Amino acid sequence: MRSDKADPQEFGLSTLAVRAGQQRTNEQEHSEPIFTTSSFVYASAEEAARKFSGDEPGNVYSRFTNPTVHTFERRLAALEGGERCVATSSGMAAILSVALAVLEAGDEIVASRSLFGSTISLFDKYLGKFGIRTQYVELSSLAAWEAAITPKTRLLFAETPSNPGSEVVDVSGLAEIAHRHNALLAIDNCFLTPALQRPLSLGADLVVHSATKYLDGQGRGIGGAVVGSDALLEDVFGVVRTCGPCLSPFNAWMFTKGLETLALRMRAHSDNALRLATWLEAHPAVKRVHYSGLPCHPQHELAARQQAAFGAVVGVEVKGGRQGAWSVINATRMLSITGNLGDTKTTITHPATTTHGRLSDEQKAIAGITEGLIRLAVGLEDFCDIQADLAVGLDAL
Repeated sequence: MRSDKADPQEFGLSTLAVRAGQQRTNEQEHSEPIFTTSSFVYASAEEAARKFSGDEPGNVYSRFTNPTVHTFERRLAALEGGERCVATSSGMAAILSVALAVLEAGDEIVASRSLFGSTISLFDKYLGKFGIRTQYVELSSLAAWEAAITPKTRLLFAETPSNPGSEVVDVSGLAEIAHRHNALLAIDNCFLTPALQRPLSLGADLVVHSATKYLDGQGRGIGGAVVGSDALLEDVFGVVRTCGPCLSPFNAWMFTKGLETLALRMRAHSDNALRLATWLEAHPAVKRVHYSGLPCHPQHELAARQQAAFGAVVGVEVKGGRQGAWSVINATRMLSITGNLGDTKTTITHPATTTHGRLSDEQKAIAGITEGLIRLAVGLEDFCDIQADLAVGLDAL
């Protein structure tokens, strides 16, 4: 935008993804610059004192004030419809920063049982050491969420859709429950991004991202972000400033450029994923497909109501358990066998032994992580090539 006074609500999502957040320097550059500097200099000791104290706005130290990082933060905040964004070094750093900002010893979290494995480890193994207890519930059951809340509950935390089961929760309904019990609702939105879902507009208080995924879109770097109100984000900013899980300027620049094509990519990802899920559903070697875009999905109507599309992640359970899943994965010639997702390239993995491998057998069962489950993050290749690559292994089962 030419003026920082422009109201983001005046513009469409694709325009914000290209234009929002940039503040040009005196050089009047067209593309966003990268400020690869650790610190900043001042014209006088008096100016330095004013900026260090916060009496005068400006850059102090790149751990918590860097123009390139600020551009990414402003742009993502505009896309999510939030007042403020704080960028972090990874998606897990974003979740940790939220926890450190809003929780203290004795508080409780209610979370969906189908969370990413590292999130569960953070809540149980590390936050648990400091007296913060987490209760896990079925993601889609609002009754289960409400029943698990106690007077000590401070935070409700959910991924929707879930990884990789594609479960969906009614965000508006969950926000109403959280606020009625004086708790905050945080939604991990990295699977859909603001191009397909805006949890703040549905009543959530905080949105968490692994920018590593679709915000970047090309598997180039690690980063995270938290978006919400200015008041809530002030404490999150304090954690990042003090503890140091900050985003590097170069990665911030990459993510900013990634945002420019976000809406286009997410629509194309979703189109390929829906076609693939429909084909997989009819394949004789497939026991079940987890994708909210399919009419048979139990939360299909809810997903269609609160999402602009259904995303790129498809869970598929094949016959033959672990060996069946591994044989399908090993038979692929083009797909990338990796635990990451959000890439232009289609990725494939076996969650039970990779992304969720640190969970106990009981935790895997609760989260729906079976031995025959394969997770596909459908990329932007020609659909017929993705289909053909999977067919080699599936047809052999």
